[in-house]
Amino acid sequence: MTIIENTTDIAREIRKKIYRTAHFAGGGHMGAAFSMTDIISVLYFGDVLRYRPDEPDWEDRDKFILSKGHACFALYSALAMAGYFPEEELYHVGKPGSKFGGHPKLHDIPGVEASTGALGHGLSFGIGIAYSDKVDGRDSHTYVVLGDGECQEGSIWEGALSAPTLELDNLTVIVDHNKLQAMDELENIVRMKPFGDKWRAFGWNVIEIDGHDHEEIRYALLERKANVPTLIIANTIKGKGVSFMEGVPIWHFRMPNDKELPVLMEELGLTEEDLSR
Repeated sequence: MTIIENTTDIAREIRKKIYRTAHFAGGGHMGAAFSMTDIISVLYFGDVLRYRPDEPDWEDRDKFILSKGHACFALYSALAMAGYFPEEELYHVGKPGSKFGGHPKLHDIPGVEASTGALGHGLSFGIGIAYSDKVDGRDSHTYVVLGDGECQEGSIWEGALSAPTLELDNLTVIVDHNKLQAMDELENIVRMKPFGDKWRAFGWNVIEIDGHDHEEIRYALLERKANVPTLIIANTIKGKGVSFMEGVPIWHFRMPNDKELPVLMEELGLTEEDLSR
């Protein structure tokens, strides 16, 4: 089995785990998690990110920061599959006594590199880590996933100016460009176009891809340009994988009703047993 075939299978499994996690938690940001599932599958299982689950603080590891922390069910699922912690932890997300909440938390969850969810901060965390690694001469790469709605935050553009100035060629930022945010289409709230040109003007190496095509994702994640940070605009579909969720803003945070649930289960390949543990 090739890497791409393997990551495609893994993406299907991660989408199942995202819904199961939301099911047992009683809610979750599934739309945002589904849109970035293919990206995180290739990152963790496509021979891109260097990590050691049995040694989470390995000094020469690559780092991944999920700035759009509300999509953490995708990250939790990937970390469980990678072996950072038992999958059973996913059944207790959001429950009393669990360290797993609606946003990822540094130190409490193995494999999480930054506490995120207050949007607009993950890029700055990533810049600090990448700069530290570069100064120390460490051969480590930092990856950051941003939401496109999150890019309306001013702190993102401060970071966008800083990274090229620091010549951080060990930093790759992926924008999950699903063109929706909590209440509406992105362009109806704040006009972002021409999105890629803005980053290019700040000095980034900009690549635009289909964020659900695993070959394109992997190629972009591995691209490097000397002394220049890379920005990947991953065009995605919010709610990808569930027909009635795809491209519909209401699925930013909502659970399926009795009529919708059988459709979701069939399309994700879930069984009654999956939802009863």
